[in-house]
Amino acid sequence: MKTAAKANQRNRADRSQMKKLVKDIRASKSKAEAEKMLIEAISVIDKAANKKLIHKNKAARDKSRLTAHIRKISG
Repeated sequence: MKTAAKANQRNRADRSQMKKLVKDIRASKSKAEAEKMLIEAISVIDKAANKKLIHKNKAARDKSRLTAHIRKISG
C-alpha cells in the first residue's frame, strides 16, 4: 500500500502542476509571458501523457487550445 500511496501523491502533484500552468497561461495578459509559459506547459503536458496521467488526445487538445488562446492575445 505504501507504494501506491506514494505514486498517488506523485501523480496528484504532477496533475496539479499541469493545471496550474494552464490556469496561469489563461490568466496571462502579456503575449510574451504566455509564450514562455507555453513552452514549459507543453513539456509538462507531454510528460503527463507519457506517464498515462492524462489521455494523449486530451494532451493534444490542451496544447492546441493553449496555442490558440495565445494567438488571440493582443500585444
